[in-house]
Amino acid sequence: MANPAILRDEVHTLAEACGDAGDEFQSTATRLIKNQRRLSRFFEQNMAAMGPMPAQVSLYMLSVVLRIFEQVGGRMKKVTGQDLDAAMKKVQSAAADLMPADEQFIERAKGVDSRAQPHILDEVLWALYERDDKQEGEVDLDHDASALVYIMLWTAVEALDENWSPPKDWNPEA
Repeated sequence: MANPAILRDEVHTLAEACGDAGDEFQSTATRLIKNQRRLSRFFEQNMAAMGPMPAQVSLYMLSVVLRIFEQVGGRMKKVTGQDLDAAMKKVQSAAADLMPADEQFIERAKGVDSRAQPHILDEVLWALYERDDKQEGEVDLDHDASALVYIMLWTAVEALDENWSPPKDWNPEA
C-alpha cells in the first residue's frame, strides 16, 4: 500500500530548492544517486538509447525526487531489482493508456489514480511540460522524450515509495 502523499506545496518548495541551489546541489545529487545505485543503473541502462540530454535530465530529476523523500524524513531502503520489476509492471499496465505523447498526455497522466506520491509526479510533469521560467542550463525535451522521462520517474517513485517509511510523527495534513 502506498504511503500518504507528500503535500503539493511541500513537494514544489523542496524541488525548487534543489534548482535554486545550482551547482551546490551537485554533491548532494551525487550522494543520493550513489545510495540508490540499482535505481540509477536502471535509469542509465534505459535512458542511454535516448541520447545524452534526456538521460541527463532524467538522472537530475531522479536526484530531486530522492532529495524530496530525504528532506521529508523517515527511512529509505535501497531499491532492489524486484522492487523495480514490481514498479515497472504497475507502470506499464497503465502507461499504454497514456500514449501518445500529445497535448492530452499531462491530463491523462494526472488522471491515473493509482500513482504513488501523485504530487511528486505532478511536479515532474510541471517541470517537463509546463514550466515557463527555465533557469540557465535547463533544456526543453521534445514531447516523446519528456513522456519517456516521466514514465521512468514514475517507475522510480513507485519503487521508492514502497521502500520509504515516513517519520513516525509525520502527518502530511498537519
